[in-house]
Amino acid sequence: MTRWQPDAPGRLAAAALDLFEENGYENTTVIEIAERAGLTKSTFFRHFPDKREVLFGRGTVAALLVEGIDSAPPTAGPLDTVADALDALGRTFFTADRREFSRRRQAVLNAHTELREREALKRIDLTAAMIEALNRRGVPILTARVAAKLGALAWEIAFDQWVSTDNKEDFGPLAQQALAEVRAAGPVPETQIVS
Repeated sequence: MTRWQPDAPGRLAAAALDLFEENGYENTTVIEIAERAGLTKSTFFRHFPDKREVLFGRGTVAALLVEGIDSAPPTAGPLDTVADALDALGRTFFTADRREFSRRRQAVLNAHTELREREALKRIDLTAAMIEALNRRGVPILTARVAAKLGALAWEIAFDQWVSTDNKEDFGPLAQQALAEVRAAGPVPETQIVS
């Protein structure tokens, strides 16, 4: 009998990614993923409801963003709070040791419509989680929605740059730069408005 090994979800995600690259998403089964990870089918379903979810981290990113928002200084404004959360995400999740996995994962997602659709839904969930966390901090709901959506846009821009093969920068600074660009694209001064 083999010795128990920790991190079943991580092992399942790595096995799934390998198999999706080798055989294609459609041609890979849950049983194959579990076997490649050295686990059983029931262990797979203990962690994930289906094979699509194995690449989506079980809500980890949303939980980390909410934690970052919750731990931001009480005096931080809504966008500064989101900036703190994106920074924390870069330090704890989008780390250098996860970059190659994330690049490979994104390539698999890009190649399959069903996975791209799931990714889009997960991004909507991320935004909703940020809105709720900001609102709990006392940010009015409309302001929370705007800040969360701008934060989600900055996250998407930073992530796309971070997984780019020619990029070596850390996620946190990329997210801060993206958020600065989003802020700079804000309201147009009245002198530039053409009537």
